[in-house]
Amino acid sequence: MATLWATEQSNGTSRTPRTIEVPAPTAWPFILAFGATLLFAGLVTSMSVSVLGAALALAGCIGWFRAVFPHAQEETVAVVPEDIRLTTERRVVERIPVLPDQLRAWLPVHTYPVSAGVKGGIAGSIAMALLACAYGVLKIGSIWYPINLLAAVVYRESLRLGPTQLYSFHPVSFAIAFVLHGLVSIFVGLLYGAMLPMFPRRPIVVGGLVAPVLWSGLLYTILGLLNPLLATHIDWFWFVASQVAFGIVAGLVVVRQESIPTRENVSFVLRAGIEAPGTIPPRESGEER
Repeated sequence: MATLWATEQSNGTSRTPRTIEVPAPTAWPFILAFGATLLFAGLVTSMSVSVLGAALALAGCIGWFRAVFPHAQEETVAVVPEDIRLTTERRVVERIPVLPDQLRAWLPVHTYPVSAGVKGGIAGSIAMALLACAYGVLKIGSIWYPINLLAAVVYRESLRLGPTQLYSFHPVSFAIAFVLHGLVSIFVGLLYGAMLPMFPRRPIVVGGLVAPVLWSGLLYTILGLLNPLLATHIDWFWFVASQVAFGIVAGLVVVRQESIPTRENVSFVLRAGIEAPGTIPPRESGEER
C-alpha cells in the first residue's frame, strides 16, 4: 500500500505539494506473460520453444516476487491537490428530451435469440452430415467411413482399424461422432447467431462462404501438426464443401428468425428502473410520486 505524506502551513489556507509512493515500473510481468506464451506454443512447434518459455516464465515469477517481497519497490511522485468548486446559476433541473434510438450508438441494434443459433446449428449439422455421408458412399463406398473418421478426432483407435473395419459400423465410434458433431454444430450455430447481426448486408456470404473457408484453411494448417495420421485420411475438397453447406444452411435458418433489440442499446437507468433526466418524461405539478 502506498504511503502518503502531506504537510500544511499553519494558516490552513495554502498547502505545499505532497508526495505519494506508487509501485515502481517493472518489466517482469511482461516477461512472465511472454514465457507462458512460448511454453504453450512449444506444444505445437518444438520442445526447445517450451524450454525457453519455461525459463522465461520462471525468471518472470522470481523477478516479480522479488519486486514485491520482502520490500516493495516504490517510487515517490509529487502531487499538487487542486480545489475544484462546481457552481451553477440554474435553480431548476431541466429534462432534455432523448429519443429511444439516441440513448446509445452501440451496434448491432438487433440480434437473434439463443434459440435461433441452436436451430441454425442443428439444421447446419444435418446438411453437413448428409454431404459427408454422400462422400462416403460415392467416393469410398461406405457410409460409416466419415463417421469413424470424425470419431478419430478424440478416439484415435478408429484410425488404427484396418480398411475393412474402418468402413464398417462401430457403436463406440458412432456415439462419439454423434455427440461431437452435435455439440460443435450447436456451438457454431450460437456463434452465427451472435456474428451475423454484425454483417447485415451480406450475412449469407460471410456465414456461408467466408467463415467456412477461413476455418477450413486454419484447420488444414494446424491439423498436420496435431494429428498427421488423421490429416492424411481427409479429402479436403469434400471437407470444405461440407463446411460451406453447414454455413449456408445455418445462416439461412438464423437470419429467418425474428430478431430482438439488444439490451446494450438501452440505458442503464431504463434497465434498472431508475429515474433520470432525459429518459423519463417530466411530472406534472402536483402528481403523486
